[in-house]
Amino acid sequence: MSAIAITAILLGLMFVLLAAGVWIALSLAITGWFGLVFFTGSPPDSNLFTAFWGTTASWELAALPLFIWMGEILFRTRLSEEMFEGLSPWIGWLPGRLMHVNILGCGLFGSVSGSSAATCAMIAKVALPELKRRGYDERICLGSLAGAGTLGILIPPSITMVVYAVAADVSIIRIFLAGFLPGALIMLLYSGYIAAWSLAHPERVPDDAVTMTLRQRLYASRRLAPCLALIGFVIWVLVAGYATATEAAAFGVLGSLAIAASGGSLSWSALRDSLMSAMRLSAMIMFILAGAALLTKAMGFTGIPRGLAEWVGSLGLSPFMLIGALTVVYIVLGTALDGISMIVLTTAIVIPMVQQAGFDLVWFGIFIVMLVEIAEVTPPVGFNLFVLQTMSGRDSLYVARAALPFFWLLVLAIAIITVAPVIVTWLPDLVMNSPPPALK
Repeated sequence: MSAIAITAILLGLMFVLLAAGVWIALSLAITGWFGLVFFTGSPPDSNLFTAFWGTTASWELAALPLFIWMGEILFRTRLSEEMFEGLSPWIGWLPGRLMHVNILGCGLFGSVSGSSAATCAMIAKVALPELKRRGYDERICLGSLAGAGTLGILIPPSITMVVYAVAADVSIIRIFLAGFLPGALIMLLYSGYIAAWSLAHPERVPDDAVTMTLRQRLYASRRLAPCLALIGFVIWVLVAGYATATEAAAFGVLGSLAIAASGGSLSWSALRDSLMSAMRLSAMIMFILAGAALLTKAMGFTGIPRGLAEWVGSLGLSPFMLIGALTVVYIVLGTALDGISMIVLTTAIVIPMVQQAGFDLVWFGIFIVMLVEIAEVTPPVGFNLFVLQTMSGRDSLYVARAALPFFWLLVLAIAIITVAPVIVTWLPDLVMNSPPPALK
């Protein structure tokens, strides 16, 4: 049976299970079990154990519950409200007002966490309740959080970038540097869409802007100091080399506890509630990741990713047609695979095709990472959708519809860097090709 036919069967089974109300993690695991039993000779029981253990025992994923707990601490203290009150005087003039905090916050924390799900969960835990309390449209808030949360894997440091750099044998530093400008591009596209949407629907944006003098704005911004100090501290310990991304998350928890305690807003009940809520949300995300890991194993054993990549290679497409075809293939794979698995399972076949077409491998790495971003907001395995579904209490279809405009903005961003690859390559070329100061 062809790879396309097997893909259609597995995706069909998954959609049936989800439509029947089966838990997302169980739907993924059952689909993976079905694929192993009927389309491979690999034992499903041992694959189940190794997939579940290998996923949940990951050191990199240890940052996820820590950043979620950090967000819970901020959420259960006055820090979230103070952050909005500090930002309001400065961005209140923009159409959309405080909804831009979602984009700015995800961009800042994305530079720390390296994880899309952690970034989305962290900012959503702080921003979503406050925006709803102020009367902002829930749908555009959820969509912007789903889209902006993906910045966690594009703005360095990023685990996904490291995986690609190792698989493609390219410089990790160049890949990191190449992510900054595309990340800024996506933030501008998101903020531009929010502004345009707000101008088109002024009745759905609360009129909470106030006229203030510069001195009043600066005084109000003192409320930003705790959050900015926390972000700066976490970035500093990471950049200075004192901590890995996971260890930086632990520093972030300590910093949030210290700030909350110094502000008098930390109590034993708040600490207990934040810890229990973080445990529940982390367990939910880990369970989903474990189910997706079993499905990934099934996809790998059936040869679906390799089969699709080989099929694209056999078409003899022009360079830009090849990029378009790969975009479609990776979007389809993103409906059933996590981003790292997409990279690991297809790189060996795709990289020679890309090199033959004349594309820079650093550029292609950012291209792949942006496609992985799309996978994070593509049902049924879009992890950002799962996170927001749990946090908002809405069903997955509602969250997916809310994220649809930001899905298309990511596609537009891919088109822009394809037409203008200098957006990706300029910064790494500038930094890496410049001689050291002593040699100038």
